[in-house]
Amino acid sequence: MAFEREWGALAGIGGGGVGGYHRFAWTPADLALRAWFREQAARRDMACEQDRNGNLWAWWGTPGPGAVVTGSHLDSVPGGGAFDGPLGVVSAFLAIDVLRERGVEPARPIAVVDFADEEGARFGVACVGSRLLTGVLTPDDARALRDGDGVTLAEAMRAADADPDALGRDERALERIGSFVEMHVEQGRALDDLGARVGVASAIWPHGRWRCTFHGVADHAGTTRLADRHDPMQPFASTVLAARGMAERFGGLATFGKVRVEPGATNAIPSRVDAWLDCRAPDETTVTRMVKEIGAAARRAAGLHDVRVEVVTESSTPLVEFGDALRDRISAALGGVPALPTGAGHDAGVLSASVPAAMLFVRNPTGVSHSPAEHAETDDCVTGVFALAAVLEDLACR
Repeated sequence: MAFEREWGALAGIGGGGVGGYHRFAWTPADLALRAWFREQAARRDMACEQDRNGNLWAWWGTPGPGAVVTGSHLDSVPGGGAFDGPLGVVSAFLAIDVLRERGVEPARPIAVVDFADEEGARFGVACVGSRLLTGVLTPDDARALRDGDGVTLAEAMRAADADPDALGRDERALERIGSFVEMHVEQGRALDDLGARVGVASAIWPHGRWRCTFHGVADHAGTTRLADRHDPMQPFASTVLAARGMAERFGGLATFGKVRVEPGATNAIPSRVDAWLDCRAPDETTVTRMVKEIGAAARRAAGLHDVRVEVVTESSTPLVEFGDALRDRISAALGGVPALPTGAGHDAGVLSASVPAAMLFVRNPTGVSHSPAEHAETDDCVTGVFALAAVLEDLACR
C-alpha cells in the first residue's frame, strides 16, 4: 500500500515540524490542500466538484441518492498535528484503491469528501462546511464571521475565487448521502489502553464556544496606582482559575485557549480582553451549569475591579449519539471492535442529525492531539485503511 507516499505528499503543505501545521480556511495553504485533493481524485478518474459551501467531493460512480460517503477535513488548528483530519481523507482515497485492486464493483456510488473549515481556527466557528450544508449555520451568519485581522468569511472566499453568495443548506448534497463514515485519529488513548488498533464512536460529548469580553480602561502601567486601575486582565485571570475549578467540580472540561488583549502594549493597562471559553461534558445539563457558573464567577471578579463583562455564545453543539444500526453494522463488518465516546467535535456529529453517520477511530498511542506531537503508527494507519475499505464494501455492495 502507498500510505507513506500519499501521506508524504501532504507533509509540506502549511508548515509542520516542531511548530505544527497552520492550515486555515481560504488561505494559500488551504488552496494548496484543495489542489492536492483534486489531484488525488483525477489520478483515480473520480469526478471532483466543490459544492456551494466550499466542501470538496470526489465521486467513484455516478453521483446520486444512496451514496456511501467517507472523508474528513484537511484544515488544522494553529500549530496542529498531521493526523487530525487529513488521516480520514488520505485513508478514504486509499480504501478505494484497496477495493479497486480487489475488483470490487459497488452497487452504490462512493464519495470522498473534504469538509471546509472544520476546526474554525480562522473564523472562530467549528465545522463551518458541514454546518452550512445541513442548515445549522445560516448563510448571513457565516458570511459575517471575521478573522483576527477583520477579514470576513465572505471576503476570504471571494479572494479564493469562491462564491459566498451561494452559501446555505444544500438539499441536493444531503439527498445524495445514504450514509457517512468518518475515519479519524483517536484524540485520546482509550484504544491503546484496550490494545485495539481501530474502534467505532458511540457518542460525542456536547460542547461549545463562548466569547468572554472584559471591558476596562487603558492607562499607563508605570504611573497608574493599583487602587485607580480598571484592569480587565485581573478578572480574566480569576475566571481562568474558576473555570478549572468548575470543570473539576462538575466532571467536565473547560479551557481558555485563545485570548486577545487591547491595546496589547507591555507598558499599558489593557482596555479590553477577549477570551474564548471551550466547555465540554458528558451531558448538556452539565455544560449549561458549568458555563453559567463560570459566567457568574467572571461577573463577581469583574465587579471587584470595576470592570464590565459580557459572555456571548458563539457555537453550541448538543450531545451526539451515533445510531445503533449503522454503528453495529460497522462493528460487525470489522469482526467486533471497541465502541467509545469522545469529547472532540467532528463533521460526522453535525451530519448525524440529517443523515446516518458513524465514525472509525485509529489508535493514538499517546492520546496527544491538536499538537505537533500528535501521532499514529503507520501500521495502525494501514490497518485503519483496510478497516475502512471493509466498511465501504459492506455498505456499498450489499
